[in-house]
Amino acid sequence: MSTAAAASLRVLLALALPMVLSRATQSVMTFADALMVEHLGPQAIAASATGGFNAFLFMILPMGTVFIVQSFVAQLVGANDRDATPRYAYYGLAIALASGLLALAVIPAIDPLLALADFSPAVRSQMSEYMTLRMFSVAAVVGVEVLGNWYGGLGNTWMSLVASVVSMVVDMFLNWVLIYGNLGAPEMGVNGAALSSTIGSFVGLAFLLFAFWRRWGMAIGGAPAPARRRLNLSMRELWRVVRFGFPNGLNWFGDFAAFQLFVNVVFASLGDDTLAALNVVIAINSVAFMPAFGLASAGAILAGQAIGAGNKDAVWPQVKLTITVAAVWMCTIGATYLLAPRPLLQLFNSSHSSPTFVAVGVTMLLISAAWQLFDAIGITLSETLRAAGDTAWTAGARLLLAWLVFVPSGYLIVKVWKGGPVGAMLCLVGYLALLAALFAYRFRSGAWRSIELIEPKLVD
Repeated sequence: MSTAAAASLRVLLALALPMVLSRATQSVMTFADALMVEHLGPQAIAASATGGFNAFLFMILPMGTVFIVQSFVAQLVGANDRDATPRYAYYGLAIALASGLLALAVIPAIDPLLALADFSPAVRSQMSEYMTLRMFSVAAVVGVEVLGNWYGGLGNTWMSLVASVVSMVVDMFLNWVLIYGNLGAPEMGVNGAALSSTIGSFVGLAFLLFAFWRRWGMAIGGAPAPARRRLNLSMRELWRVVRFGFPNGLNWFGDFAAFQLFVNVVFASLGDDTLAALNVVIAINSVAFMPAFGLASAGAILAGQAIGAGNKDAVWPQVKLTITVAAVWMCTIGATYLLAPRPLLQLFNSSHSSPTFVAVGVTMLLISAAWQLFDAIGITLSETLRAAGDTAWTAGARLLLAWLVFVPSGYLIVKVWKGGPVGAMLCLVGYLALLAALFAYRFRSGAWRSIELIEPKLVD
């Protein structure tokens, strides 16, 4: 390996490490919520895990929208205009507040919407209560993404990690208190997991808001913190954030909504044990996905800074390096699934002995090993295109593939042709492979090179 390549790898890993650990804490929270209610049986696992994913459906659109804050800040840093960056934190926080208010307005519709799916009455009742409590956290979850990505664009990915660790510690401690009824608290079960996650999210946001106000972590690599000056916020700039950010949010939302429709309509009809097994498999896979997403986001920061500096030829070497590291990570995790699937599933089956749950879960976990490489490629290219501002095309491609290929094929294979959980998982593998191929085509076309994310007047 050349000295230049080694230096690039060191820079990537140094930037990525906090992001990988930060995303890993989110995986731990998802994993722990399912694990800590397993003593209540498959229905509780299905209610908390599926309910958590359903609640996330209402968070993911604004989360994806404010993720563009990182792109703006990274390009401004590359263009040597750090003093313009604080405005974008405020634009993102305004979107977070609006999304939180909208989430509260949706609460009365949760139970009627769940009634449209094929959940058993016990699962539906617990899931409705779980989701109601989680909806109160939407503003906090989106706000954490705003400030974490703002700091990330500056080149400081540690602030997001600290906030994630704070949220994780609070969530897991309160899980122990509220799920089991320790320290004199009521035994809340599934609802305890929801309330713990909500409180943890607000504590993490409080930390980042205080750090932003105190200007912690803004002077990076010898560069000074952005100067204190009048913000001069404008609707024009806010609209530009929404213009580029909303397609990215729609990209995430459309993909996730298709998956949730797949779960709530296709998988729910296969029974509580199968539904619980799928959610456990997804929770386990998040241990591979979230760190890989952190790697991809770190690579995107470096790509965005290169674009802002006018060095677009440096983007492909960065992308190639990021894909390689992400692929090694995800394929290593996939090998673990192949070597020890049953012990992983048995972690969630210690108290209620369900052979169907373990048998189906093992099969699905083995199949999930097949999509790890495709996921690594797709995540990295999608994040790089986002950093360049190429959000509309990627959103359109993902939406068309998700809703015109993945959802219909999943319905036909499982509901019509009785393909069962194996057929459903093979649909997921095919979808992720096609998605990676589409993003590779788009990046190779070079269309992202002509996109101007930052208005020329903002660059000194």
